[in-house]
Amino acid sequence: MKVFTKKDIDRISKVLETEPKYKGNNYRFVLKNKETHQHISFEIYPDIPIGNQNGSLISVYAPCTHLQLQFCTGYVVSEMLGEVTFIGECGGKISGLIIEKGAGCSLYANVDKEILSGDFTTLGPEVMLSGVALSLAEEILPENKK
Repeated sequence: MKVFTKKDIDRISKVLETEPKYKGNNYRFVLKNKETHQHISFEIYPDIPIGNQNGSLISVYAPCTHLQLQFCTGYVVSEMLGEVTFIGECGGKISGLIIEKGAGCSLYANVDKEILSGDFTTLGPEVMLSGVALSLAEEILPENKK
């Protein structure tokens, strides 16, 4: 499980171009898109009790949505895309919560890890999107770390 450090928070802040506010047990980020007038906020709880164990929690708040990724196991930043992908892994499946600096957010849940390194062209378009979107995270999965 990932425990977020101040260095992680600074790295995420830089890519999303927003400063978080420390709220005691979490860091709160607010993202606004001036062109589309969209806005979202999200919080990173670095290490809190979840059930009978501790873990990190990512919560996203949008005007009509609340998303949570519990037991976040890692994250990948993409400066080129201006986004951060938070990953949760359990039993051969991964879930990814992607937050964009333009106040966008996507969630892909229970995706088979094998899709990430497979041939995307053999997948239907409705499944292909999750594989492409989460393929950046393949480098942080435990069996791929060096």
